Amino acid sequence: MSVLEVKNLRKEYRLRDGWKGRTLTAVNDVSFSIESGRTVALVGQSGSGKSTLAKLLMQLEKPTSGVIELDGQPVIRRGAGLRQYRSDVQMVFQDPFASLNPYHTIAHHLARPLVLHGKARGRDEIDAGVSRLLERVRLEPDMASRRPHELSGGQRQRIAIARALAPEPKILVADEPVSMLDVSIRLGVLNLLADLQREENLGVFYITHDLATARHFSDDILVMFKGEIVERGPADDVILNPQHEYTRLLAEAAPNPEKRISA
Repeated sequence: MSVLEVKNLRKEYRLRDGWKGRTLTAVNDVSFSIESGRTVALVGQSGSGKSTLAKLLMQLEKPTSGVIELDGQPVIRRGAGLRQYRSDVQMVFQDPFASLNPYHTIAHHLARPLVLHGKARGRDEIDAGVSRLLERVRLEPDMASRRPHELSGGQRQRIAIARALAPEPKILVADEPVSMLDVSIRLGVLNLLADLQREENLGVFYITHDLATARHFSDDILVMFKGEIVERGPADDVILNPQHEYTRLLAEAAPNPEKRISA
């Protein structure tokens, strides 16, 4: 079983001239873990520090202090160690329109990580690998010859998920993966992520502002407010019995399909 562990993570940004050397703390003393086969949701409003935390996990930002470990080993921020970490921890970005290059075919988008991470060599292996990736995200093989503009938003996000699966990661970081999609197709993408988590024993870190989907698609929930984790626990416990005032406000604002509306 693989475990991604975050210990006392902190990220400060120095403010520009006019603030007299002041700093902004975007992530403050955050600790949690993500295990294989489980989904942990990070919930909070815009500006709470969710995206900064995602960048820290993906080594796109350097923490001010704290440690990120994978399987008990601290992340090495250079060379072969960093390449291996980025193979083991992959990200699905929020915007499927921006994350795919419009000039390249879907086959190119999926073949590139297969080659870069040493998962396929030679044309036959690469083509077979692309077909397998498309199958894993429930898309037909003929999608390989198309370009991103020929696909729907939901199909594009499935391609982004397939690309993230190419290096055979242990942990998948999904940063608001359905917020840019039409409501009608969000459920299909979330169900796909849930299926992949179960079928491939992935650890999934699901970042969202939507408490309702966090409850239904995660095992545990972390609630983030002003850079800090203010509440954590099993999904149902956090939603049905919130302890922090901020969590209660989020829960009250979330849609409740079980609540009847009086005429």
